[in-house]
Amino acid sequence: MADTCTHLDGVEPVVTPNTPNACEECLAMGDQWVHLRLCLGCGHVGCCDQSKNKHATKHFGAEHHPLIRSYEPGEDWWFCYVDDLMFLVDGAPPSPSHP
Repeated sequence: MADTCTHLDGVEPVVTPNTPNACEECLAMGDQWVHLRLCLGCGHVGCCDQSKNKHATKHFGAEHHPLIRSYEPGEDWWFCYVDDLMFLVDGAPPSPSHP
């Protein structure tokens, strides 16, 4: 695991979520999720790895967008798949979250 994320250059800390309060794929499948994650590369909203479908991680595998943020109320952490690192970003706007 890296000590620092090497993928922050050029990343917008706020992106518009593609879906306001649901995992895009689970919603289309009529399935359920546990927690949501927001891709900072494109706004994809996917379910976490505790969800059975793990759509956020599958999105990284397909699109190679390295950074996500929690999309849960009250959580401001970021995660870099490439560096395998969870972290906070000083001065970043509050995490967007679903209602």
